[in-house]
Amino acid sequence: MSSVNKVILIGRLGKDPDLRYTTGHQPVAHLSIATSDNYTNKQGERVETTEWHKVSVWGKQAEQVGEYLSKGRLVYVEGKLRTSSWTDKAGQKRYTTEIVANTVQFLDSGKGDRAARGAGAPKAAPAADDGGIDLGEPQPPPPDEEDIPF
Repeated sequence: MSSVNKVILIGRLGKDPDLRYTTGHQPVAHLSIATSDNYTNKQGERVETTEWHKVSVWGKQAEQVGEYLSKGRLVYVEGKLRTSSWTDKAGQKRYTTEIVANTVQFLDSGKGDRAARGAGAPKAAPAADDGGIDLGEPQPPPPDEEDIPF
């Protein structure tokens, strides 16, 4: 039996994308996406929980995400989980898990988002048939971690 490593999220950006370039000039955008769940506890009270997800987007999609997305936008992300490790300054082994996206779609119009924050008018983006913006074909895997500047 083969294994599957696939994640699908629909959530809102908690902050503007962080677009950077590796030393090899490969674009990478880091996103912080919130997903929420509602349930009723034993006391009959409605409770909302929020999970935060780290997402990285590579290549041309990263540049498009950096150009068109902003805090609060609703997005669909499809990708895979990747865990990285490093040793901190105190010599402790640290781990982080993120989603490496291969598909990102914008699910809301985002009209006025940037203008409302005083960053100028949002740029027009091409519309996809489903009402969102499809950022194209899945991207190739990210470069080796040694090429990442952070």
